[in-house]
Amino acid sequence: MAFLLWDNIFHQKGHKMATKQKILIVDDDNNIAELIALYLTKECYETMIVNDGESVLPAMESFSPNLILLDIMLPGIDGFQVCRELRTKYSVPIIMLSAKGEVFDKVLGLELGADDYIEKPFDTKELVARVKAVLRRYKPAPPSPAGSGEKCVQYTDLSINLTNYSVQYKGRTIDMPPKELELLYFLAASPNHVFTREQLLDQLWGYEYIGDTRTVDVHIKRLREKIKDHGNWKISTIWGVGYKFEVRNT
Repeated sequence: MAFLLWDNIFHQKGHKMATKQKILIVDDDNNIAELIALYLTKECYETMIVNDGESVLPAMESFSPNLILLDIMLPGIDGFQVCRELRTKYSVPIIMLSAKGEVFDKVLGLELGADDYIEKPFDTKELVARVKAVLRRYKPAPPSPAGSGEKCVQYTDLSINLTNYSVQYKGRTIDMPPKELELLYFLAASPNHVFTREQLLDQLWGYEYIGDTRTVDVHIKRLREKIKDHGNWKISTIWGVGYKFEVRNT
């Protein structure tokens, strides 16, 4: 297992190691990986490099990253498969890197649970900006005591808890990436309110997000595969506008 841990080469006074966020860089091109690590270290992130897909899960246990930069073209297990495996165990944000700029690859990466997708070659300043934006949006909530004001929306056969990032549907726990859960919660918390794709991008991905509205469509598609229409509620498409969580009066 090949990896390189970049310590605080550019450590500045006043910054404590305990406050540093960790970035796992997964790329078989070590020159690119080291360049990314260099720029992220300058921004006071702690980084670790692994050069193949098989090394990612062990690195998750030993390094516990706050975010993963995941290249698609890896020897052995490719980035798509790594992303799929990660999403069965972890909710850590993932930004996929690839020289393949086809829409299919972008959509597949997002469908598998990636939070963002960057094409190679990329500008290092843009990469750092996206890392910061994704980390800023992703704030896993600590477990809270019972009755302490949990953020939870409930409907017949559906419970969405934003505090502990869990979804119960027809008595079963539904696994979904954080961004899917946040989108479902956001819609369900405002029943019958129509949101444009642009509003959803702004609210959930942030105005810094450098992408297009198809990201929203991909996440809605994934939600519908997991949460089917109910007799009392459903996720409705408002053609030419956006989406709403439609609740029927009973």
